[in-house]
Amino acid sequence: MSQSIEAAKRRAAETAAELIRPNMRLGLGTGSTAKHFVDCVGERVRAGLQVICVPTSEATRAQAESLGIPLTTLDETPILDLTVDGADEFDPALRLIKGGGGALLREKIVASASRRMVVITDSSKEVAVLGRFPLPIEVVAFGLAATHQQVTVLGESLGCRGDITLRKTAAGHVFVTDGGHYIFDCAFGAIPDPETLAQGLVAIPGVVEHGLFLGLASAVLVADTAGVRIIGDPHTDRSI
Repeated sequence: MSQSIEAAKRRAAETAAELIRPNMRLGLGTGSTAKHFVDCVGERVRAGLQVICVPTSEATRAQAESLGIPLTTLDETPILDLTVDGADEFDPALRLIKGGGGALLREKIVASASRRMVVITDSSKEVAVLGRFPLPIEVVAFGLAATHQQVTVLGESLGCRGDITLRKTAAGHVFVTDGGHYIFDCAFGAIPDPETLAQGLVAIPGVVEHGLFLGLASAVLVADTAGVRIIGDPHTDRSI
């Protein structure tokens, strides 16, 4: 990844870190951009900031622990003040596709438990219509072929046609999420109606969760060579 993209991600993370207040309950996202934010939180904790955080993956947990960031769980802290996470794609309505790193289930649980979700990203993730990035769908292993068929039929009924592939690791093994599930990556192309697709996916019994994050993001902080552009209001809470 180019140094300019990494520098842009760091700028977005630093801007998001300015939203942190003492004693906040924070959700820590997963992925290459969110990793920069976790680094920023670690720096502030070392400087004396008091916060408590919920990680969205085992990888983020390990990073946070290595930085001395105090951690909790949603069982102990069921409502969070702010979650900062990345996205694989976002549109002008702040609808997201997430799950490229495989943590979409925990990411969505944490985001849904947060009064605010702020997304940090670079300008390459901005699209007019969702679907350029393959949509991840987390599924159970049992009945995999049947689930695949139902996802295919649903997608086609909504104008979403494309290869639906089972995610594999670089070594060729089936990718397994932190929750012990598999992931379908759906190369649907443009998704005409994300809301209806989302509703249909959750009605399929073998689907655990999907990577359409709708109505969750308060703002997207987009970094490019010119600086950080803010879409939405990073100070507005949702009702939860």
